[in-house]
Amino acid sequence: MGSLATHFSTFLFIFPIGLRRLHSSFSLFLKDPTHYRSKPWFFNDPKWKNFDLYALLIGLPIAVFSDIIIFLSFSGHPTYRFSFLQHGFVIFFFWALLILIVLRESYDLWAINESFLFVLGGVFFFLEYLINGKGFTGVSSNAYNLLGELTLVCALCCLYLSIKPTAFLADFFLSSGMMFKGTWVLQAGLNFYTSTFGLKGCQEMTMLPNQQNVDVKCDLNEDSLRGIALLNLLFVWHAIVVIIACFGLFGLLSCKENLRRGEGSGPLLANIESRSMLMQQLPEIELE
Repeated sequence: MGSLATHFSTFLFIFPIGLRRLHSSFSLFLKDPTHYRSKPWFFNDPKWKNFDLYALLIGLPIAVFSDIIIFLSFSGHPTYRFSFLQHGFVIFFFWALLILIVLRESYDLWAINESFLFVLGGVFFFLEYLINGKGFTGVSSNAYNLLGELTLVCALCCLYLSIKPTAFLADFFLSSGMMFKGTWVLQAGLNFYTSTFGLKGCQEMTMLPNQQNVDVKCDLNEDSLRGIALLNLLFVWHAIVVIIACFGLFGLLSCKENLRRGEGSGPLLANIESRSMLMQQLPEIELE
């Protein structure tokens, strides 16, 4: 979390996963709500449609390598420096989780069941929650604490799905929580590392050698309090936008599913009616 580029790349990793998962879970639920069952990853056929998974398998190791390089080259506050290494380990754990998901899907390994994968996902999210916001204080600490709460929600949803994979509501909170995490990470990057979207009365966040506390520098205490209040307000707005987007997506998929059923039932009913009319006419033809 040391630059705008890091925040933006995190947004590109997390938000599409949440959106794709939300779309897949909604589609599966609308087809048959009574037999809904969540999965660690919703695969599509043909396999080339899972390009986002392949992109993550390539991109996550690059992110791990970048965090390690920053850890080795950064000479600032020790707590903040080691947060890069910890963040790299968490990314590596999620990459290993994706490897296990691919192996289970490709070779149907009985030792790797879906409940075990959900437990691992919950544990890794909890590890991310523990290291989230380390080395930050003041205004920035408030933003990353909110991000940590979203991470904790994702962890609890994964653990609950490991026990009850048919819980559609838990899958909904997991998917929307990942979308929320993505938008909030991008918001924090824009507020802390740019002058255009920076907080009023506060400067961009800079990492100085031997810096004890990492935070945006505000001219007055009132500016810090106003920045915290603004971030809390933005968090609420992000929650509203994510909820509206989720219900909008559900409505669109519901209409599409109803239209598909209508198109399928129309020709089918016409075919049945034509067959019944033919069966009624057969006795008359035989009598003649």
